[in-house]
Amino acid sequence: MNILELKYTIPGDDFTRAGEASSAIKRKLKQMGFPPDLIRNVSIATYEGEINSVIHANGGSVSVSIDDEAVTIVIEDTGKGIPDIEKAMQEGFSTAPDSVRSLGFGAGMGLPNMKKYTDEIHVESQVGKGTKVTMKCRMT
Repeated sequence: MNILELKYTIPGDDFTRAGEASSAIKRKLKQMGFPPDLIRNVSIATYEGEINSVIHANGGSVSVSIDDEAVTIVIEDTGKGIPDIEKAMQEGFSTAPDSVRSLGFGAGMGLPNMKKYTDEIHVESQVGKGTKVTMKCRMT
């Protein structure tokens, strides 16, 4: 049974606002008394997804479902899509432009960190249509 559903918009092309959703989710989970490790994992995974959406898709959306077993995060965009998901999951692989890398982003750790800090991750992507990443962090 869902305790709470949250929805956020990821602003496109604005690194100064990237992280607003993960910060709001972190605050909400703290208010609800969730364990610090779970809060950290959800925050990191969500932030990485937000940054990816800003870099590669001109923004997107974050939906979060919280229940007594897990926090489920869904990040969706209508960007250019990921042609090779397996390659994109490798640490250090990046298609970020130099302009983004010069800002300190685009090191190729987004999807690997999303996988590292969640219990489940599922990436669906269609070139030219966008990407949907579903992640789950369990309570235990």
